[in-house]
Amino acid sequence: MRILVTGGAGFIGSQYVRTLLTGGYPGYAGSRVTVLDKLTYSGNRANLDPVAADPALTFVEGDICDAALVDELMPGHDAVVHFAAETHVDRSIRGASEFVTTNVLGTQTLLDAALRAGVGRFLHVSTDEVYGSIAEGSWTEDWPLAPNSPYAAAKAGSDLLALAYHRTHKLDVVVTRCSNNYGPYQFPEKVIPLFVTNLLDGGTVPLYGDGGNIRDWLHVADHCVGIQLALEKGRSGEVYHIGGGAELTNRELTEELLRATGRDWSAVRMVEDRKGHDRRYSLSIDKISDELGYAPAVGFAEGIAATVAWYRDNRSWWEPLKAKAAL
Repeated sequence: MRILVTGGAGFIGSQYVRTLLTGGYPGYAGSRVTVLDKLTYSGNRANLDPVAADPALTFVEGDICDAALVDELMPGHDAVVHFAAETHVDRSIRGASEFVTTNVLGTQTLLDAALRAGVGRFLHVSTDEVYGSIAEGSWTEDWPLAPNSPYAAAKAGSDLLALAYHRTHKLDVVVTRCSNNYGPYQFPEKVIPLFVTNLLDGGTVPLYGDGGNIRDWLHVADHCVGIQLALEKGRSGEVYHIGGGAELTNRELTEELLRATGRDWSAVRMVEDRKGHDRRYSLSIDKISDELGYAPAVGFAEGIAATVAWYRDNRSWWEPLKAKAAL
């Protein structure tokens, strides 16, 4: 198998590539991987260091919006796993144009190239944020999309494009939507690595609003297992949810991180709430569990302890990133 992985130097994409190339997905053992990554602020070649010497890995620095480059790379690949996206909600609120360009136009560029090259499967990685907010219960895959942030709207647009290429052109498309990810190698603008690194440095952390917003936390390793199941066994034209089964308010999450880093509530700054801040996300994972056998394997307590330990032991990875981004 030859797999084109977009955004493969990012947080989730690099987890997928590292696991694939070290035999973590037996059905794809011996696969060759091409990583296409623009290496924006959150893409980092160091994320691929553990497999950088593997002859099965080819790295290409480039933009998914570059149609000529994508057309050059696409032929000969059996599947595309499309992670590349602008993902940070706060950045999208400050300026949406990059999110629309990368997430919508970039996805369309890839879909067109995959169609021309006769690629066997196009796995499009998305997010629960496309649904908006849900007060109770959980979203199923047929729930109407109602995004509230520019980021979520751009991802919803890319989802609809991918599914439209299946319906119009019969391209073999599968879409996955995940809950909030955490784990090693996550760029420290996101809440868990931002809070952990600030707390390890003796600093403070900003908690939005009343801290009552609820998220389901999914370890990145479990997310990538779900992606691989959808890639190998998912039905063409279908959407699959991947969740972690660990719903916490942001206040509860903060308390967990304080305990894990040996800090107390004096390190928390309550700040004005984010614009359009969704109150609660919750995905039903019945479909992927029943059809593909998915179940999260990493419990939150275990996962967060390992994550904090990773950031404690890998300052050389995150300190330069925080300094450069002034986080």
